[in-house]
Amino acid sequence: MAKSQVTYNKIEKEKKRLKKREEKQKKKEARKIEAKENPKGIQFAYVDHNGNLTDTPPNPQLKEQIDLESIEVGIPKKEEREEEEPAAKEGKVSFFDTSKGFGFILDSINQEKYFVHVSGLLEPVSENDKVTYELERGPKGMNAVRVKKI
Repeated sequence: MAKSQVTYNKIEKEKKRLKKREEKQKKKEARKIEAKENPKGIQFAYVDHNGNLTDTPPNPQLKEQIDLESIEVGIPKKEEREEEEPAAKEGKVSFFDTSKGFGFILDSINQEKYFVHVSGLLEPVSENDKVTYELERGPKGMNAVRVKKI
């Protein structure tokens, strides 16, 4: 003979569910009775001039008039301004592999190495060439672009 699929745990869980449902129904009925006995209606919460919640209405003399035209909805437009050309940096090609098409430039000021790809070259370069370049953010950091020999 097969055992019953209903276990002790399942019976206890079902009892808890029924008990919660009954308690919820009792609370609902208690709220209905209270509403009939005490018909105040909806209680209000006011917001004062500082933005705090209070149970008293705010003083109308402290009310501030706001011009609707001064409210900006959305992102404000950028002002037209002349963008400065990024200053060309100077450095030295520390490594460049022409067969693979990439290399590194060592900055002359801060001694940082920047990756350079053959697509960022304005003219062919080789190791130990002094160059000017500009920086752009790449997927793995800053890349040298618009590389030109001095």
